[in-house]
Amino acid sequence: MKKIYTILALASLIVLSSCELTLYPETGYSEGNVTVDENANESQYSTREDMKGLRDAMYSSWTKDIQEKGYLDWLVYAECRADNAYGGNPGTGELMAIEANKQDGENKNVVRDWDWYQGQVSNCNNLICNIDRIKEADPTMTDKEYREWKSEAYCWRAWNLFQMSQLWGDIPLVNTIPPAITAENIEEVYDAYFPGRTPRADIYAQIIEELEFACQNAPDMDPGNKHLFTKAFAHGMLARVYAEATAQDWNKVAQHCAAIEGMGYKLVEDYGQMWAYDDSDAVRNTSESIFEITWTRSSGNWVWMMFHRNAYNPDDSYSWIKWITPSRDLIAAYDAEGDTERKNGCIVYDEAIWSNYYPGTEYAFMHKVPTNASSIILMRLGEIYLLHAEALAMTGDLAGATEYVNKIRERAGIKTISVPASQDAMIDAILHERRLELAFEGFRFFDLLRHGFDRAKAIHDAMPQQDKYWQPRFPLTEETVYMPIPQTALDNNPSLVQNAGY
Repeated sequence: MKKIYTILALASLIVLSSCELTLYPETGYSEGNVTVDENANESQYSTREDMKGLRDAMYSSWTKDIQEKGYLDWLVYAECRADNAYGGNPGTGELMAIEANKQDGENKNVVRDWDWYQGQVSNCNNLICNIDRIKEADPTMTDKEYREWKSEAYCWRAWNLFQMSQLWGDIPLVNTIPPAITAENIEEVYDAYFPGRTPRADIYAQIIEELEFACQNAPDMDPGNKHLFTKAFAHGMLARVYAEATAQDWNKVAQHCAAIEGMGYKLVEDYGQMWAYDDSDAVRNTSESIFEITWTRSSGNWVWMMFHRNAYNPDDSYSWIKWITPSRDLIAAYDAEGDTERKNGCIVYDEAIWSNYYPGTEYAFMHKVPTNASSIILMRLGEIYLLHAEALAMTGDLAGATEYVNKIRERAGIKTISVPASQDAMIDAILHERRLELAFEGFRFFDLLRHGFDRAKAIHDAMPQQDKYWQPRFPLTEETVYMPIPQTALDNNPSLVQNAGY
């Protein structure tokens, strides 16, 4: 079979001819330890069906793997580095190191996440780099399929690049499928095999350009299938990107939030409904959900067991210590508001024979993935309302921001707020609301950071002093906001440089 080379693990993909080569800059790779496939420059994809297969593979390839790399690990980065959750098992060194801000380039979770995100980008590249040629060669591919499939790949690539940039800052940007290296083309293609780090601003510029295409060309919302990348998802991603300092434009955040709000999404009446279940199947594809990863009971996820016991079968073994644990500080925040609806939607109490953090008979577990058929929701209208509120607050419309916050509080059944006296007070109120509304959905640390390093540092550094169950933390620095580049990546790619502080 003809081969096509993509960048998954850079070192393993170096291919050289039998000619004498001079690499620049110098590396440990040579014609003696790598080989060439004479057909490497030829694509194996030539028809519409090939493209459909790549599109289907793009969706299916991460449906299971995202549970670990793109969700479980992400919750540690987002929730455990702030004030929402403990790291879980004290014996799990990699997780606890990230929570304590003492991670390094050897951390196995950091290594696997870097590799996974790069692999997902490569999957997208396979489709994006081939679809134009196939569209010209195979008239059975419709214009609608072409626009939608390309948009879906743009959406997924954007999500992965955005996540990577939040974790590592400047990252390698690989948009091509490089040809095999030969003596004649080595200088031309060398950078494709050994990419350096692209500035975050340039990463965001590409994300914005591709998501703008998707806003016009991605599929419309399918009420019965929220597992698809849609126009709404593209708008939501653009709102997230424009909220970050690198590309910050609060007017555009509001614009893209408003676009989603006009597409027919509605808050569910009962907050817990989004994560509810019954005896036959999970509740999924609610009116509030914009994008979620879905399973059925027969082909279910396994991530539920990382948080609690199986709500379908409470007798299932659950005696090992779980992934993350809701913090006392978060529980106190719910209690201070009298917010029983969201607290019960996020947290469930049960016994735990190992009883670290809480009494063994009344242990607090995360409850947003209660069964093997539960969806993982990656974007929903509640988030968009609060992001819209944030945008209005940052542009001076405190009354408008308050209205959005109160929509969320009314759904939770708690007291609404008056218009705060200042922009700073409004932002404090929004961040508080996002904490309660979006707990264990992967936002908290990055929400704080978005409004200044000092805000994130204050909460990160204070938690061990406020809660005796929190392990000691190394102080957060502007360098350790980012994760270290994995040592394996540095060893395999001489063009990479480590993040400062590691």
